[in-house]
Amino acid sequence: MIYKRIKHVSVPLGVSCEDLTPTNKEVFSVEGSNATLSYRLSREVKTNDYFFWYRQYPGKPPEFLISHLPSGEVMKEEISGLAEYIPDNRYQSTTSSSSTNLTIPALTLADTALYYCALETQ
Repeated sequence: MIYKRIKHVSVPLGVSCEDLTPTNKEVFSVEGSNATLSYRLSREVKTNDYFFWYRQYPGKPPEFLISHLPSGEVMKEEISGLAEYIPDNRYQSTTSSSSTNLTIPALTLADTALYYCALETQ
């Protein structure tokens, strides 16, 4: 059985964030299974909040994965000046009144990385 380690933290470089707290500091999953990374917000989610998810490999800059509104509307295009966009339609993100989740289905060893969530308020 192959185990992989997915880490996530709450503040990426160069992005102004509200206080996001990871539900778990590390997530361990078996290759081929799904992993869900979760963050709690220190306040209630507002309709005009934008959530941004990034992945970072050791020694590399962060890569933009997905951005979404609490309504579920997803933006997958590159956002100028934030990070390189790596298109991958596997990523799914959901938000409740006080948390946000990123689900990575069908994990591979290439998914072993540091994951960031950032929040932009309008």
